[in-house]
Amino acid sequence: MGWLSFLTREKKEDLSKGLEKTRRSFWSRIAGLFSGKPRLDAADLDAIEEALISADVGMDTTVKLIDRLEQRLSGEKPDAQALQVMLAEEAMRLLPETPQQQPFTLPDGIRPYVILVVGVNGVGKTTTIGKLAYQYRQQGYQVLLGAADTFRAAAIDQLAVWSQRAEAPLIRREPGSDPAAVAFDTVSAAVARKADVVLIDTAGRLHNKVNLMNELSKIRRVIQKVLPEAPHEVLLVLDATTGQNALEQARQFIAATQVTGLALTKLDGTAKGGVVLAVADRFGIPVRYIGVGEKMEHLQPFDGHAFAQALFGQNEE
Repeated sequence: MGWLSFLTREKKEDLSKGLEKTRRSFWSRIAGLFSGKPRLDAADLDAIEEALISADVGMDTTVKLIDRLEQRLSGEKPDAQALQVMLAEEAMRLLPETPQQQPFTLPDGIRPYVILVVGVNGVGKTTTIGKLAYQYRQQGYQVLLGAADTFRAAAIDQLAVWSQRAEAPLIRREPGSDPAAVAFDTVSAAVARKADVVLIDTAGRLHNKVNLMNELSKIRRVIQKVLPEAPHEVLLVLDATTGQNALEQARQFIAATQVTGLALTKLDGTAKGGVVLAVADRFGIPVRYIGVGEKMEHLQPFDGHAFAQALFGQNEE
């Protein structure tokens, strides 16, 4: 695979710190693997398998990694550095590869670029929107936000705070308003103001999947009355600390709407960072962004090469 890491040294350090809990937990579980017997046996593979599962890599993805390791090792016992390299390489093979571009740049010729952001309440969806807005503003783009999660007044207020922080105008209506109407207003305003990027928040919880599907479909239809090709991205935000529950959330939203990219938040607060691999492998949808801390800059564009190295890099402690 043609992975080319584009993160700066500082960003890689942030990523490494963000995945420290997962990395430390993984290596502590297989510390005994590198002493004693000269050859790898079934018990050693079982230990690696258990360590991967404990990191929430998921059973299916773990089985793939173990099978590939077994083929490469042919019974030979690797040292820690060799195992790290093998795991990172095989992890990268499982990730959907996407064309690399400079972080937070937009495709040529598409203005405004409309991103519909979906996900359940509490995953960091609104915070992710705010951080995305800030990052795009840092690149010189004009950004417009839409508060289409009208079911919760708190969601509108929270997005208003992020709007101020990112210096990105917000289109809003009163709580309880039609979410699709807010989306329509937002895209219409973006066209009139010649904005570059539109980020639209959506309801995080509707009482059943049918309502969720209907609401998101309606938002899509009204947006397309203004821009027939929009939305250009449907970004699903997942909380990495929920581990395998994130897989179930992904399954439901992918069934309800046309998800094109994933953002996984709060990786710095969990030892379950392997869920990024599990979700990407299970659904074949590219991971666009990961959150590795609280600062604005801690929302990073996903770099598969750097992520795999940080996830499986051997602790130096």
